[in-house]
Amino acid sequence: MDTLSYKTSSANKTTCNKSWVLVNAEGQTLGRLASRVAILLRGKHKPNFTPHVDCGDNVIVINAEKIKLSGNKWNDKTYIRHTGYPGGQRSLSAIELFAKDPTRLVEKSVKGMLPKNKLGADLFRNLTVVNGSSHAHEAQQPKPINLNSIN
Repeated sequence: MDTLSYKTSSANKTTCNKSWVLVNAEGQTLGRLASRVAILLRGKHKPNFTPHVDCGDNVIVINAEKIKLSGNKWNDKTYIRHTGYPGGQRSLSAIELFAKDPTRLVEKSVKGMLPKNKLGADLFRNLTVVNGSSHAHEAQQPKPINLNSIN
């Protein structure tokens, strides 16, 4: 019996195959879109997934202004931040944040689904969210992906 076939391989920075992926957010629900984009960023869809290594893909999300939220989340969902001063808690509803910048709505939801450590910060840098269908990464030739094929 060949025992070498039972070895578990652990990916590292040099053995990861990172690619560029294009995701269209038009008509997608925000939470489902964010969870599937987080899977792509982490690399959990790949057979050589290693939890402590950035082996995910670079993801470009286009048409961020065409996302959907179900129910009353446009008015009820709040995004809270703090200035650091006493009494400095500020909040925005989803519709107010969307009016300021639709890309921040997608970025905040994806960032919340990534690890809360240095790896999560590195993974978040692999995400690009843009309004409209044109983006600055045409030279990388990103391949469009269907989010329904990712679990």
